[in-house]
Amino acid sequence: MPAPATVRIALVDDHPLFVRGLELLLPSITGGRAEGSGSTGDASAAAALVRRCLPDLALVDLHMPPPGGIRAISAVRRTTPGVRVVAMSGLAEPELAVQALRAGAEGYLPKSSEPEELLPPLLAVLDGWAVLPAELLGALVAPARTPLPAAALLDDEERQLLRLIAKGRSTLEIADELHVSERTVKRLTASLLRKLRVSTRTEAAALAGNAGLL
Repeated sequence: MPAPATVRIALVDDHPLFVRGLELLLPSITGGRAEGSGSTGDASAAAALVRRCLPDLALVDLHMPPPGGIRAISAVRRTTPGVRVVAMSGLAEPELAVQALRAGAEGYLPKSSEPEELLPPLLAVLDGWAVLPAELLGALVAPARTPLPAAALLDDEERQLLRLIAKGRSTLEIADELHVSERTVKRLTASLLRKLRVSTRTEAAALAGNAGLL
């Protein structure tokens, strides 16, 4: 089988030590599956960097000098909509994370994450999933926490699938864990979404947090 393609990641962060450390660590901690493709510490230059480097994914720090990380995400999504965006922050701020998602980010990761933990969620984002830490997801749904009506209708396999979805696992990773084909995972996911009466994996993940299944 051909080797997996290298994921090229642009870094938008005004902390040079963090950026340089991540650029050095990415190839080694991912076995060569991810590498930095360029960086900038200027939020206003984020869109230009992404247009020039054409990475697979952009990591954007939310706490940057004006115009700030949220504006940077909006600019990247507007000028290069094919590039996936993941927001990062060193602080636990659900409100700011929601703003990032509304601006077009497909995921949010804390900067406290261990370097070796970064690749799976980034690959999940590239595979079309939305990625949020379980703690943040729980904080987002806590104000409206109610029982999940369909929870009693889920069997053990469906609950396991829902937990994997909520953890941001990719279709391939779920297939490997459940020992089924990717096509089967897609079919089971579609059936689960229908049973939960939601239309996206993100909504299903929110319901999982709401029901205390994480």
